[in-house]
Amino acid sequence: MTHTKENYLKAIYHLDQNQEKISLSELGKKMEVSMPTVNSMVKSLQEKDWVIYQKYQPLQLTTKGKQKAALIIRKHRLTEMFLAQYMGFGWEEVHEIAEEIEHLQVDKFFDRMDELLGYPAVDPHGSPIPDKEGVVVAKSYVPLSEIEVGVQVRICSLVKSSKELLLYLNRKEIALGTELKIEKKEPFDKSILVRYQRPDKVMLSHEVAQLLLVELC
Repeated sequence: MTHTKENYLKAIYHLDQNQEKISLSELGKKMEVSMPTVNSMVKSLQEKDWVIYQKYQPLQLTTKGKQKAALIIRKHRLTEMFLAQYMGFGWEEVHEIAEEIEHLQVDKFFDRMDELLGYPAVDPHGSPIPDKEGVVVAKSYVPLSEIEVGVQVRICSLVKSSKELLLYLNRKEIALGTELKIEKKEPFDKSILVRYQRPDKVMLSHEVAQLLLVELC
């Protein structure tokens, strides 16, 4: 499989996780390509029995396509974890490197990586790592924005892991495992005042709080 086809499969998989229906225009926007290019690639993926598409109907992954996409994501997330744990890369650095390594077609390389890491369940951003069969076991967390005042929680995952968000969290000294107590919520803009290991309290915007997934301590 070409790198391009793998990237399309991943994109469809991620869109499928976030919405019920996927249009070609949404896929084209995510891949930053023209509609003719998307059409051509979708036909190619359909020939492989990885997607189902009929004109004017939503795009769907087949069972075979979902497994294939999940296995690509497995390689990506294992690589991110290896880069973070064994090579000292920050969680804001690992994505771009993993984007290159995930295309290696050597299963035993990633199986060995998995073994060295102790078979991790999640990547450095808290996203679940699919198993060797492409099965994903995801835990259910709650956005920080939905937590009531006075409650203490632990950050377990992120809704998205853009480099900008990760650098922002670095500056605030917030990482996976950080325990926060909600001190106050501003009614006007829904920003949240939190206390954690820093000596001073920190105000987080509603936008940021929506992206932090937590569980009760």
